[in-house]
Amino acid sequence: MTPMKRKRHTPEEIIKKLRTAEEALAGGKNVEEACRMIAVSMATYQRWKSQYSGVKKDALKRLK
Repeated sequence: MTPMKRKRHTPEEIIKKLRTAEEALAGGKNVEEACRMIAVSMATYQRWKSQYSGVKKDALKRLK
């Protein structure tokens, strides 16, 4: 298994990737495939999901 490239994501990018992953999960893919699709580890996905789930654009400004 090759290590993943480290990158800091902006909150906007995180929310966009979480939406993409949720669409993939709704389409029948499992969590591992969805994480591979958005190029993050499962641990990162779970952390982002707990931090950013349900965040809307106006609440995003407060997080910054």
